[in-house]
Formats: sequence, C-alpha cells, structure tokens
Amino acid sequence: MTFLAAHWLLLLVAVAALAAAYVAVALRRKVYAVRFTNLALLKAVAPRTPGWRRHVAAAAFLLSLVALVTALARPATFVKIPRERATVMVAIDVSLSMQADDVRPTRIAAAKAAAKQFVAELPKTFNVGLVSFAGTASVAISPTKDHGQVAAAIQDLTLAESTATGEAVFAALGAIKAVAPDGARGAAPGRIVLLSDGFRTVGRSNDEAVVAAKAAHVPVSTIAFGTDEGTVELHGEQIQVPVDRAALRQLAESTSGKYYSAATGKQLRSVYQDLGSSIGYHRLPREGTTWFLGLGLLLAFAAGAMSLLWTSRLP
Repeated sequence: MTFLAAHWLLLLVAVAALAAAYVAVALRRKVYAVRFTNLALLKAVAPRTPGWRRHVAAAAFLLSLVALVTALARPATFVKIPRERATVMVAIDVSLSMQADDVRPTRIAAAKAAAKQFVAELPKTFNVGLVSFAGTASVAISPTKDHGQVAAAIQDLTLAESTATGEAVFAALGAIKAVAPDGARGAAPGRIVLLSDGFRTVGRSNDEAVVAAKAAHVPVSTIAFGTDEGTVELHGEQIQVPVDRAALRQLAESTSGKYYSAATGKQLRSVYQDLGSSIGYHRLPREGTTWFLGLGLLLAFAAGAMSLLWTSRLP
C-alpha cells in the first residue's frame, strides 16, 4: 500500500496526543478516587459510572479519527493495467559470434527460443516486429498483430558477418514510425528490445542511435547475452567473442530503457518475462479512500451510540 497524500498522516500525531491525554485523565481520576478514604460514602453519593464501557466508546472514537486521517492521506494499491496498444520491435544480433556454444546449445538457439516465448506472451493488441542485424540491419517482419508470423521469422534467422548495432536501432525506429494509428489519437507508444552479444563493428554509431531514439521518444531496452569465455571458429582459428556490456548498458540508460545481462538460456527467458511485464502493462494506483471513510464514519457512529447509551452524552 502507498499513500498519494502522505503528508496528512502527520495528523496521527495529534490523534496519539489525544489518546495520551485520555489515558492521563483516566489515571488522574483513579488517583483522586483512592485519596477519598471513605469508599462506602463515595459509592453512596457518587453517581454510578459505566466503568470499562466508557473506554470502549473512547477507543472507537479514536479509531474513527485514525481511519479518517488515513482516508485524507489517500491510501492506494497499484494494479497492473494492460496497455491497449503499443509497438514493440525485437532486434536480434545474428552476427557469427552468436554461434558460440558457451550458452547451450548455442547463443543463437537460446536467443531464438527466449524471443519466441517473449513474443507469444505480449498482449494480442500489440504490434510486434522483428529486426535482424549483422553487417547490415533489416526489418524481417514489419509490426503486426500476427505474433505467430514474428515467431516463425525468429526461427528462420541465419547468421552473417559483422555487427551493426546502431543500424538495428535506426531500422526499428523506422518500422515503428511507419505504423498507422488505426484511427486512434496519436501514435502508439513504441519500444525496442535489442539483444546482442558483441561489439559494434560497422554502420552508424550507438551514440547516433541514442540521439535518434530520444528524438522519437522510443526507449531501447538492451540484453547483453553470453559470457566472456565464448569462442567461435573462424577460418580454422578459435576467436574469443566477449560481450560488450558497457556499450549496451549505455544505449539502454541513455534512452530511458532497461539494461539486462544474461549468461544462460534460463536467465535470458527470465529477462524476457520481465520485459514482457514492463512493456505489456502499466501500473496505476487504485485508491482505497472510500473504504477508510466508511470505516471512520462507522466507528464514529458506534462511539456516539455507546456513549449515549452508557453515559447519556456524546464522547
């Protein structure tokens, strides 16, 4: 639970002070009663008191104040609301380094499986597209609500030389911009999810991609996939293919996206599940003010009724 106007909770200090004053007065009355030594005469001349019942009415009154102060603070819980529309571009690195087997069975096989699961779990109202990038970047599937078509295209990805990370962002931005508004007011929110395992080697720089993504208000979430011990065989020679985590982190953080690092297929699947949650839903506060107002009024009426019944006066 959270409070949308938490400053009102300071009034609980006043309620606590009132409770302390009530306890002090009650103890003072007890001291005065003990000082009156002729208890038989005291019982004869003093009116009959409600005893412990007067404390119940006072407690109900104080609790009603607590409930009303809580209502003023606007208590709320956050609920996940599905986004009605959005465009998500999945960009997958298909450079030769993705054939490394430090992730079982290979980086590219694990990436395909996790990406297909991610696409399958996105809301059906989302447009989803696919960009593959190596020496160049191309839109394999333009944004569509046919998520099965995107999953099939992911499975058919093939590897090639070089890594054009910046070009992948530009290709995805172009695909998002081309999506028709479908009669809605304004363009649908866009997001790019980019998975890569290596260093950019060709094409426009990541810095240029950052500028373009920020101008289009499209966050780029990046996934650095693989381990630093990965190797591939090229021209009969084993080549080490470490992951450029620093560049991918900077790309994500500079565009208000999220950065993830995954070294196994299982970790990659969990990353995509987290992305699916953040992309597919947005959190909105649901206020519980009415409940606390009702509780406060109910307790106030109860306190008044008990006080009238037992002491013939309101608290």
